[in-house]
Amino acid sequence: MKSMFVTVSTTSFDELIAAARSPPALQALQSRGYQKLVLQAGWGSLPQPQPSSSPAAAVEAFRFKDSLAEELQSADLVISHTGAGSCLETLENGKPLIVVINDKLMNHQLELAKQLHRDGCVLYCNCSTLVDTMQSMNLSALKPFPPGQPEKFASFLNKVLGLQ
Repeated sequence: MKSMFVTVSTTSFDELIAAARSPPALQALQSRGYQKLVLQAGWGSLPQPQPSSSPAAAVEAFRFKDSLAEELQSADLVISHTGAGSCLETLENGKPLIVVINDKLMNHQLELAKQLHRDGCVLYCNCSTLVDTMQSMNLSALKPFPPGQPEKFASFLNKVLGLQ
């Protein structure tokens, strides 16, 4: 069953949750072959179940879990707020990612989203353009996120600390 996972991590981003489960978004989800939508609402409002006339086969929602690893591993697509930790964890798991900027928090989010998009790793949008992004997305054009190189960082630290 093809699934999409939406996460806001430990924040409150009700607009993203509402946009992802709106009838046009659910229709876009279904038209792309996704049969399951999992929503992680964080500190925001936990969505109420929708009527059975929903075009999506299954919609699940929860606030928090000890780990999101299982949801990330089973997702075919992740839609996330633009938190650095959420973005990196998703990309390190090799999952296609749409990052959604919270226009009410003008902080580092736009810069992070633009850079990851320039690198070819993500698509990005805001809540008002999420459905358009879902309808036009070409996930096969996304590049894999390059693996980290902790040995370079360790070498740098050793040098700085005079241990090398």
